Amino acid sequence: MHRGRPSDGHKSFAWTDYRDLLTAAHHQLGGPIVVVRDHLNVHTAVDLREWAADRGWLTISYLPPYVPDLDPVEGIWSLLWCGWLSNVAFATPEPLVLRVRRGLRHIRCRSELIDGCLAETGLTVRPA
Repeated sequence: MHRGRPSDGHKSFAWTDYRDLLTAAHHQLGGPIVVVRDHLNVHTAVDLREWAADRGWLTISYLPPYVPDLDPVEGIWSLLWCGWLSNVAFATPEPLVLRVRRGLRHIRCRSELIDGCLAETGLTVRPA
């Protein structure tokens, strides 16, 4: 269970969590923010869009519906699906969650895997 989250079993971010994160980032960075999002339902929530429309410092752009070539996260999922989650079945969610966490820990500790996912997109990270 996430700390500070309600114990109702809901562990994903709500649109208000994204709002709070973007607001905090804006206060910390002190400048405009551009966010590029996928089409996860919470990212396209009407409340989030309405809130964002009233913020002159915030620009939200959306990727086309499915573009793994532009989304490094798709590479991470591919590593999980082809490695940690291939050829397994789970009777309950708990072993699945543990397996995904182990896989993500493995990936996180190997920067070359993350770099490879970014390189596949053709995108680069330039220090400010």
